[in-house]
Amino acid sequence: MIVAGQSCSLIQLSSAVCRPSLVSDCTFKWRGSFPKKFPELAKETGLRFRLCFCSTVLEKSTVNTMPVPHSEREFHFISGLPRSGSTLTAALLRQNPRFSAGMSSPVAGLFEGVISQVSAGSEISTMVDPDQRARILRGLFDSYYADRDQPVIFDTSRSWTAQLSALMKLFPDAKLICTVRNVAWVMDSLERQFRNNAFENTRLFNNPGERSTVYTRVEALAGANRLVGYPWHALREACYSEFAERLVLVDYDLLTARPADVLQLLYEFLGEEPFEHDFENVQYDAPEFDAQLGLDGLHRVHKTVQPRPRETILPPDLFQRYSQLSFWHDLPHSAAYRIVAQAPTDQQQHTMPEPKQTVQ
Repeated sequence: MIVAGQSCSLIQLSSAVCRPSLVSDCTFKWRGSFPKKFPELAKETGLRFRLCFCSTVLEKSTVNTMPVPHSEREFHFISGLPRSGSTLTAALLRQNPRFSAGMSSPVAGLFEGVISQVSAGSEISTMVDPDQRARILRGLFDSYYADRDQPVIFDTSRSWTAQLSALMKLFPDAKLICTVRNVAWVMDSLERQFRNNAFENTRLFNNPGERSTVYTRVEALAGANRLVGYPWHALREACYSEFAERLVLVDYDLLTARPADVLQLLYEFLGEEPFEHDFENVQYDAPEFDAQLGLDGLHRVHKTVQPRPRETILPPDLFQRYSQLSFWHDLPHSAAYRIVAQAPTDQQQHTMPEPKQTVQ
């Protein structure tokens, strides 16, 4: 029995999920106050669930399940790791006529550029006070999305998890959907993209030394300021920040295997009314953007949402090194919400692997 005011720290929904190359048990994990609609969800889907109560839990406000008023535009954000379902998540959300969502927008880059221009060391820094800076930064969002009719906007960028302090000042009610995936499979996906565009020198790598072998390519991408390493570090920082309760981490494997259940949990997190999505007819592509990166198909979403098991193309030692970086399976002292697969039995690392060879 659920008593009013009682909080639970973990809800587990027993199910099965297809991970790459295997099928095994998985667990939905949900931290925070007990969402009222979970019994209905379990009844509708036939899932089993159990509640694990803790004697001490973080104080959290109950997730609002009332529809968001249309009188004011709301901003939320999509972030997380590359090749982990952020574009798929946006493609699904945009099926809802209330939502505007898409691939990474230029707003984050403009955002960082404005802060740089008005910060100490700039000749105009003394001319723009903090209130003016906030209005200018908020104006970027209002101007960029001025032609959108939807009342709820999702802006996507892997850098938003590194900008939480500024975002929360501008949008105190905003929430972040952060997609995650086993880092070894992220690297595998990027390596496949590289090999599929064999006649292109993709802009993912800075010089011939970085792109020379699979080892140099993976280690370059894992750099602290590079495509995989940067969002991995930024996400870990966000999970332990004072704004962690604004985050929900979404496992790519669960999203593709159980899209309806994952989306229903996301709607609970966002405080939005449920919407019936079409998982057999998902559309998204950005051929012009992908072409200028030299990676055709990078943002192309499959029409049907389903697991696509495959064998990795990474060497076994490389795959093993990067498969131990899924820190989101175990987040002690973090207030972040999680919809993730059951934790692996092997020990997870808390830092990116050190390079095995020098990248010239």
